[in-house]
Amino acid sequence: MPPASDQRTLASSLSERDDAELATLLSVRGVSPTATWRDLYDAAEAFLEPAAVSRALDALPSTAAVALAEAVTTQTAVAAPARADLAARALATIDGDVFQAVSDVVRERLPLIEPTDAVRPDSTPDDDAAAAERAFTSAASLADLLLLCLEAPLGRIGSGTLGAVDRRRLVEAGAIAQAEDADPLVEVADAGGLIVGRERTWLVTRSGREWLHATTASRWETLALHLRDALPEGLRSPTGGWIPAVDWPSAYPFQRSWPAVAEQWRRRWVAWGLFTPAGAEPSWVAPLARGEGVDADVWARMLPTEVDRLYLQNDLTAIAPGPLAPELDVRLRTMANRESRAQATTYRFTAATIGAAITAGETAESLRDFLETVSLTGLPQPLAYVIESTAARHGLIRVERDEASVLTRVVSDDPATIATIAVDQALRSLGLVREGDDLISRVPADSVYWALADARYPVIAVDGAGSTRTLDRSRIADDPSPVPATGKYAALLLRLRSGGSDGDAAWLERELDHAVRARAVVDVVVSLPDASTRTFRLEATGLGGGRLRGRDRGADVERTLPLRSIVSVHPVA
Repeated sequence: MPPASDQRTLASSLSERDDAELATLLSVRGVSPTATWRDLYDAAEAFLEPAAVSRALDALPSTAAVALAEAVTTQTAVAAPARADLAARALATIDGDVFQAVSDVVRERLPLIEPTDAVRPDSTPDDDAAAAERAFTSAASLADLLLLCLEAPLGRIGSGTLGAVDRRRLVEAGAIAQAEDADPLVEVADAGGLIVGRERTWLVTRSGREWLHATTASRWETLALHLRDALPEGLRSPTGGWIPAVDWPSAYPFQRSWPAVAEQWRRRWVAWGLFTPAGAEPSWVAPLARGEGVDADVWARMLPTEVDRLYLQNDLTAIAPGPLAPELDVRLRTMANRESRAQATTYRFTAATIGAAITAGETAESLRDFLETVSLTGLPQPLAYVIESTAARHGLIRVERDEASVLTRVVSDDPATIATIAVDQALRSLGLVREGDDLISRVPADSVYWALADARYPVIAVDGAGSTRTLDRSRIADDPSPVPATGKYAALLLRLRSGGSDGDAAWLERELDHAVRARAVVDVVVSLPDASTRTFRLEATGLGGGRLRGRDRGADVERTLPLRSIVSVHPVA
């Protein structure tokens, strides 16, 4: 247990903070909102426990860590610049006096990770060009991940990372080169608010879907700003940017594992063009590093040239002679499969991909107009035929909700198609039953529609008036909204406040309660009616009803003392 004087001093200090300050402290110290603390004395005691102090030291940025270590080793007060930070973290008083429990842990944890003498390197034009290429590639990979996540949510295992199946899925789709590249990409998407974890899946957010339709320059700018905001406190500069890369490994001197974490952040910065491999900052990154915005003009000039036209070929492929503009790429991939991504990207059309596009709301006319606009070779006859024939067949099967019976009805003008669906074993789970020329099911209409679409039937969804309904299978999550710390800790804050934290009587009762719990022997100083005092050495056994009960070690009798008469209590060594 921490010294009583330190515990009482800290509890009194905590009582003077408002809810916002207390909530920030609870968050910084990693306190669970479900903590069972009864009052601010409990909080002070917990904050000064060696394990809690050790965790707080791990999260202490370099400036405050060095100042704290110097104060402990020289047995002086903490220097003014770091004093307020350490007091806010409940590691020292506002006057800079380090709590004894903190000093003990600091002495055990010395020496600190020392900063290096490395010099901050400068970037060259070649470095800038290479960084822009890496940023461009990372943005394209992230777009691939989001598109795959729109098709079907990515699985999320207990640790929050992707499972093996989805890693392979990303590799096979060309989004990443190897399975190990998946987690950094997911982390960036999560930090940028483009995806959000929902139970066992990752879902694209509304912002993520908007991000897909932005230009490459806008995509990168959005991610760069979000990444900067997600930096750990120790890597940020006072101006809102970040400290030089050479100082990242020593940003958290007490945290022995920090250099490895810093290396992960550095690699992420390199992948997104914010650092060169040597740690220099490309020319367009300097404003970001200072806490300002992106120099968009300089950045855009560094990007590889994108194309807005492609070659449509008779073998039902499309070849883009360079990186295709993002908005065109996103739309093209709703109607064709991407087969390769390199200097020239290849897409392949099939009846299934054209059917999927029509299912998503395209028409034969909109498909022709789009392809004729972006094609350098016109619309080849084989591709035009696939579009027309697929569109003609599309809608052969209609799925509607029967309002009278609240059942789903599958309708077709082709009896043979209805007969085929009725015996299709892949659709047994729908429980389809014949009713005249139609099929009915108790499964919701949208689920029946997607089951038929997955089974490659030319199906459309219609409403009660017979008009086509466009269904979007993508599960889109709302953008995550940060929960204020005061809201997160509202219940705990209320309990801490109501428990009290100041006053001699409250502190005395707390000391007695600890003594009873530990069955400790204590010296109890009692005020007598004649204004004199007497000390009893008791083994504390009970506390309640405004009285302390204990066995008098000197007289070997049980005594009951009214709390109002107890002046002080002192533990016996």
